[in-house]
Amino acid sequence: MKISVVIVNYNVKRYVEQCLLSVERALHGMTGEVYVVDNNSTDNSVEYLKSKFPWVYFIKNDFNAGFSKANNQALRVARGEYVLLLNPDTIIGENTLRDCVAFLDAHPDAGGAGVRMLRVDGSFAPESKRGVPTPWTSFCKMTGLCSLFPQSRVFGRYYMQFIPSDKVGQIEIMSGACMFMRKSVLDKCGLLDEDFFMYGEDIDLSYRILKAGYKNYYIPTSILHYKGESTQKCSFRYVNAFYNSMLIFFHKHFGRYNFPLILIVTLAIYGKAVLTFITQQFRRRSVKRQTSVQYMRRKRYLLVGKGRNLKDMETLMEKNHLYHSISSSIPEKSEKTADYVVFDTDAYSFENILEWFRHNEEMRPRPLIATYLSLNKTIITGNLVIE
Repeated sequence: MKISVVIVNYNVKRYVEQCLLSVERALHGMTGEVYVVDNNSTDNSVEYLKSKFPWVYFIKNDFNAGFSKANNQALRVARGEYVLLLNPDTIIGENTLRDCVAFLDAHPDAGGAGVRMLRVDGSFAPESKRGVPTPWTSFCKMTGLCSLFPQSRVFGRYYMQFIPSDKVGQIEIMSGACMFMRKSVLDKCGLLDEDFFMYGEDIDLSYRILKAGYKNYYIPTSILHYKGESTQKCSFRYVNAFYNSMLIFFHKHFGRYNFPLILIVTLAIYGKAVLTFITQQFRRRSVKRQTSVQYMRRKRYLLVGKGRNLKDMETLMEKNHLYHSISSSIPEKSEKTADYVVFDTDAYSFENILEWFRHNEEMRPRPLIATYLSLNKTIITGNLVIE
């Protein structure tokens, strides 16, 4: 068994469905297995997905076990030489798994690898390449020095932008959205630390891999990461979980520092958490509330497909009263004719879709990625499923 893919789901069955479709294509010709661990979803996720992907192994929890514990449930039974922890709100290209396998096969010093993650507009996500958040690196991030000197190896280490996004490079922290690792390394380093309920577990595991004497790499093979578009990032629960994870990591790995430094960092993290929460609440209240449907109806869609699917896409648009135009071929470039470009995933590979968005950097503002799945006649966007 070459690879085991693990996906944790919580009430996002449509996104998992699309993710599994991309994984199925990427696994073609390879020996692999896929696990979906469900954290007590209330949207009938397991039953729905089982009927469409009978080859997937499902683990169903009767409570929300959190990200670390849920991944570990699958990792303990995974049989692959390599394991991939993959977020449900991702799409991988048809070549992604082969690229990662080939790289680790050729680099026995590699404990794991991260990939080039694209945002919903196809732009590069800086969290694809990160450094260990040491006290100094964290200070540079929180004070803005990282943003002022992004290419600096001293001040900009948090996002490691001195490594070109189109080149292989040695990094320190892999993003939990897509962590490709050698199973034997996990057997030596241990699995995800279950003290981290949500956020921070990827940083901790990446750092432990480094401390065990292995290297982590960045590989410029593309995936799409919606980046938790449906997460309630204005909620106290989100802010508390995120910054509490930072505290857990700091105390676990840097607790040997003297008490004054620990106190300063702790106060800084709590202060940043409070400031973030207040700022987000202010922004939330200053914007007139609107439903997702109302928002989407003000947007323009370019439907790119062929044959029957293109007609079905039009019907879906008309049903939801959404303004659209159609094209039977991939747009050349540049002109901003739509807010969303909707690609038929039967007519075009995920690899081609991601590359089109990645290469059209001259578009300003950039259109957002959307996909049509004939499997259930739905259009998937970063913030709404149109059905």
